[in-house]
Amino acid sequence: MKKEEKLPGAAVAGASAREAWRVFGIMAEFVEPTERLAGIRPAVSVFGSARAAENSRTFALAEETSRLLSDAGFAVISGGGPGVMKAANKGAFHGRSPAVGLNIQLQHEQVPNEYQDISLSFRHFFVRKVMFVKFATAYVVLPGGFGTLDELFEALTLVQTGKTRRMPIILMHEPFWRGLLDWFRERLVGEGMISPEDLGLLQVIDEPRQVVEAIFAYYEKRGFEPSAAEREILLNL
Repeated sequence: MKKEEKLPGAAVAGASAREAWRVFGIMAEFVEPTERLAGIRPAVSVFGSARAAENSRTFALAEETSRLLSDAGFAVISGGGPGVMKAANKGAFHGRSPAVGLNIQLQHEQVPNEYQDISLSFRHFFVRKVMFVKFATAYVVLPGGFGTLDELFEALTLVQTGKTRRMPIILMHEPFWRGLLDWFRERLVGEGMISPEDLGLLQVIDEPRQVVEAIFAYYEKRGFEPSAAEREILLNL
């Protein structure tokens, strides 16, 4: 459009009205998940590839870890779809605590897996991402692609900048993450892009039972309930 060209007044008004209603829709999308997830703490968000085959080591790790977490009293939150999401929901579903699926509506529709005690659906990725962080006591991240990396870096950024409370962020299956961690040390720390202590935000643990133990160890002296300051941070997330 040339600089001197203008949208007709009716078109401008129509676009503004649609944008305003879209904002209301986004606001509404926060309401039900906030109400339904308010009572599930402590909870652990589990991430990994939607493409992980059910006979893979990654799927087995996610299922076993989630079952142990569920039996230990943690609700398990996943993306609600196939692969690692299904494994996490399945493990939790057969444990003592709720299996939560935060499903996303995609152009090629994601089919929710059948192992969800609480199933929620989102149109917007960013609303869904807030829910993953807001109700998490810890993050467990298994091998995955862009979506998994997006969730991992989101959590690291929010914790590093104090926009959410500090919590365990655990990577599973060390061989998958080795190159990335080496790059963190060589490039990010080596070139001053992050502080050396920022690497302490991550733990690498390969054994499911040790994941559960690490989360309990982190909260042993302070308890799982957020402090008053942390509640304020989470309120403004």
